Amino acid sequence: MFSAQTLTRDLEKIRLQAPLVHNITNFVVMNPTANALLACGASPVMAHAENEVDEMVVFAGALVLNIGTLTDAWVAAMLKAGKKATQLGKPIVLDPVGSGATKLRTAAAKSILEQTNVTVVRGNASEILSLSGRGAAIKGVDSCNSVEDAARVAGELSLELGTTLAITGPTDLVTDGRRAVFIEGGHALMPFVTGTGCTASALVGAFLAVDPDPVSAAATALAFLGLAGERAGARAEGPGSFQVHLLDALYAITPEELAAGCRIREERHG
Repeated sequence: MFSAQTLTRDLEKIRLQAPLVHNITNFVVMNPTANALLACGASPVMAHAENEVDEMVVFAGALVLNIGTLTDAWVAAMLKAGKKATQLGKPIVLDPVGSGATKLRTAAAKSILEQTNVTVVRGNASEILSLSGRGAAIKGVDSCNSVEDAARVAGELSLELGTTLAITGPTDLVTDGRRAVFIEGGHALMPFVTGTGCTASALVGAFLAVDPDPVSAAATALAFLGLAGERAGARAEGPGSFQVHLLDALYAITPEELAAGCRIREERHG
């Protein structure tokens, strides 16, 4: 079962090892996600040129693929990096930003899933549902479905796709089809700040770099961000100050505080 020892161990390892997290991510969130990774103790690199990504993957502890500002060239780079990571056995996080909104995004997300060994897919409910072809409703890159909508098919979809799903919302859900972990946390200001979901994906990458269990790594990352969001929200006056306090919280939270402050519930199936 999920334990406080898992939470403290993973955050301690990140701060001791400073794993390199290779991000092929979107223009909108490069700076905030890099800062979030630095604040938690990881080392970010943002490398998306097709002629260097396979070299960079060699040095990385995890690869994060985020399709938020997509071009055909970036799809090619993501596939090249993902195939190299698969070959080397490196963990891969896919953030299917806006999947279901356009053919390019949906096709890109599905190609990455088909051609690489994705470890965790982190997305909102509509993005996750779009990967299954089941009734996703999306507005731009925003979800019109709830976590509860996705939860009804998440276990089955996880087994179908052969990957762990991390579905974020007011309550987060992480499942591999056999285990389901529900994480409470966060703050109402988080949807008003660009890139909090992308930050979640980057943090999942950092925790995967030190934890071989995708369920515990993803759940711990989301619990960490959720607790940081709560602390930031308690001090913030609005979205602008929230961003500053969130970064400070990611830096300041100790492993012991994470274990004491998280709210996680695990269920097992089969």
